[in-house]
Amino acid sequence: MKWLVIIAVGVTVASCDVRGTTKKSSGAPQIKEKGDALNAHKKVIAKEKLPNGEQVQWFEKGTGPLLKSGDLAMIDYRVELPDGSVVDGNHLLKKPSFPYLLGFQMQPGWDAALEKLRVGDFAKISIPSQQARGNKGVDGLIPKNADNYLIVRVLNIEKPNATIDGVKVWLLEENKKNKMRFKEGKTMTIHSMVSSPSNPLYYNSYRGNKPFTFKFEDYGIVPGLKKALTNAKKSDRLYIYVPAEQAYGNKGYLDIVQPNEPLFYNVLVMDVQ
Repeated sequence: MKWLVIIAVGVTVASCDVRGTTKKSSGAPQIKEKGDALNAHKKVIAKEKLPNGEQVQWFEKGTGPLLKSGDLAMIDYRVELPDGSVVDGNHLLKKPSFPYLLGFQMQPGWDAALEKLRVGDFAKISIPSQQARGNKGVDGLIPKNADNYLIVRVLNIEKPNATIDGVKVWLLEENKKNKMRFKEGKTMTIHSMVSSPSNPLYYNSYRGNKPFTFKFEDYGIVPGLKKALTNAKKSDRLYIYVPAEQAYGNKGYLDIVQPNEPLFYNVLVMDVQ
């Protein structure tokens, strides 16, 4: 069975030793319910139409903090088509939740609506086709010009495992058996997906299966990324938020990254030697 996975591959690396770090979350405690909590549709208690044509309908309203760009929201979600078929969702991956970093359009049309939600909210977001996959669709999965419906619970905002000079690092998966860490004298191979707010997923090493290999001493690596990857190990999966001043600053990069834009790296460490 085919389904749409928003970012099935993990995250980016930590710039310091994050072993033993206890993750803390802001806002309401993570919801723990048996079964599919997304099927517990209740009466619509509020709604809002957004300027881009999207609509948010609330079944429950939380009291936690409002989501904003740069937050890593843990969400319980699924995506439906007008005929009711489910084409995406963390339960399809057998995961109780999914990490979504706001501000980088990880999924077309999601960010504007998610920034209307708070921790604890349970809502349905109607996304017109032009804000979703448009006239391209997804072959064999989402028809062309199909509206999308995002059913979502905002569980919590995940605090980073490490913050270095404004660079935020979330260690999503770790193989503790691996001991060798990326530092001076070491070489690292990674798969990564990179986004800026204006240019989502402008780089994806999985296309063509071309992982990137570099030495710790190499020049030309984005400073914030190098700080984040220091001490990372093979099999680590991380999300990394790099502020503009630790990326390309006020100059930007060609026509790919605009001046003063932050970057989002979704990284899987393939090897450290």
